[in-house]
Amino acid sequence: MAGKDASSSETKKKDASSSVTKKKEPKSSAAKGKKEVKKETGLGLSYKKDENFGEWYSEVVVNGEMIEYYDISGCYILRPWAMSIWEVMQTFFDAEIKKMKIKNCYFPLFVSSGVLQKEKEHIEGFAPEVAWVTKSGDSDLEMPIAIRPTSETVMYPYFSKWIRGHRDLPLKLNQWCNVVRWEFSNPTPFIRSREFLWQEGHTAFATKEEADAEQKQIPRNSGAVFFLCYFQVLDILELYRRIYEEFLAVPVIKGKKSEHEKFAGGLYTTTVEAFVPNTGRGVQGATSHCLGQNFAKMFEINFENEKGEKAMAWQNSWAYTTRTIGVMIMVHGDDKGVVLPPKVASVQVIVVPVPYKDANTQGIFDACAATVKSLEEAGIRAEADYRDNYSPGWKYSHWELKGVPLRIEIGPKDLANNQVRAVQRDNSAKIDIPMADLTERVKEMLNNIQQNLFDIAKQKRDACIHVVHTWEEFVEALGQKKMVLAPWCDEEEVEKDVKTRTKGEMGAAKSLCTPFEQPELPEGTKCFASGKPAKKWTYWGRSY
Repeated sequence: MAGKDASSSETKKKDASSSVTKKKEPKSSAAKGKKEVKKETGLGLSYKKDENFGEWYSEVVVNGEMIEYYDISGCYILRPWAMSIWEVMQTFFDAEIKKMKIKNCYFPLFVSSGVLQKEKEHIEGFAPEVAWVTKSGDSDLEMPIAIRPTSETVMYPYFSKWIRGHRDLPLKLNQWCNVVRWEFSNPTPFIRSREFLWQEGHTAFATKEEADAEQKQIPRNSGAVFFLCYFQVLDILELYRRIYEEFLAVPVIKGKKSEHEKFAGGLYTTTVEAFVPNTGRGVQGATSHCLGQNFAKMFEINFENEKGEKAMAWQNSWAYTTRTIGVMIMVHGDDKGVVLPPKVASVQVIVVPVPYKDANTQGIFDACAATVKSLEEAGIRAEADYRDNYSPGWKYSHWELKGVPLRIEIGPKDLANNQVRAVQRDNSAKIDIPMADLTERVKEMLNNIQQNLFDIAKQKRDACIHVVHTWEEFVEALGQKKMVLAPWCDEEEVEKDVKTRTKGEMGAAKSLCTPFEQPELPEGTKCFASGKPAKKWTYWGRSY
């Protein structure tokens, strides 16, 4: 496989582009010549989020049992605690796209070099990241085989085969799979990895009449073939917004990528952009692309329309990845560890027995079991920690490190008063709850935690947004780790010049997105970078 593993040098460097220090990738047991022993007794984090974000993040994803480092640099083991979050999002998204009549499928992982090279502009955008299989056993392959970095070139030859007439459209497919992009620039768990999980949707459309039906009767003079693609792009983007804001409690900005930053080979790209205040960096959260007819032309996705005429399909593609989990950790995590929003936590409530000497231990354990049973019957994901080789205090720290939203403690006093003590992970608030009110109060607390996490994250994000009008103001805001909103002339050469002029140790700034919700742009407003007439407001900043 092409892409020589450079773990020894790669993982010792601090990631200047992402402000995340890479933890040294562990060597294999064979390389060390001895078995590694995992230390089980240490709890808590060595680094503080505000003081050393990179080391804090590297530590929290491991100690919080989200990932484990693998012996190939840039690849990570997703532990059950992380996979359960992915499954919650997958369940939601899969149900929503099925309402849109989108069907799941699966295409092979491998791509022939001939097919991969067919769409030149597209593959040039991925060329440095493509991994190649060049050998089978000891034999060289006659033709190297690529491992998919994305699946347009994998799927579209078969779209061409399956789409012959207008009755074959629309074709709406999605696949849940992994892709490989052989990152060389300092991989970061969840954020930049060489292999990651995602869903990728690929759809093809035909006629104005279909668009009218699909989009709830768009007026017939509206160019509906284009609008069908446009509205589906935005429908999917709204689902991505909901994943971030309603499930992960992370605020995002919906907008459009610049021509320079759009998906290679596409007509235009829409995005949900997140922001990490601690590092002053934007994160492309998920994208939904209108491909136009470029790929249809390259792969001959033609069909006979209702008039018997040859026509060309319009296409969209869209995806979100396990990067979502990393963004959640970066935004909500604290010096105690991961902080999980209740909607994605596989364990929403952990029940901890607190028996003292001479206490009715069995009675406390029975109360814990009854509490878990009541919560589960109410649809709340709850577990109890009965381990007798750890103290209650150790358990508190353990579950705080893993980010469980709510802890319930039951001790002798609680047993005597027929109550429990509830402790919130997000703000450490404590409250005693009568058993009679347990399920309703816990539901209320979980809802409040979910909303509170979003509200606080939005307040912090909004405090980092800085409006500027001049280059001097822009540079100052960038130095303060702000997300900058500036008037722009919308010229690609000016955008490239901004990147060139801001290169430095922290990485260059670039356009993040042009928000759909545009502030008023007074007549005569000048571009912050060129002094030419501004056409729009655009977010700028450094990014992961």
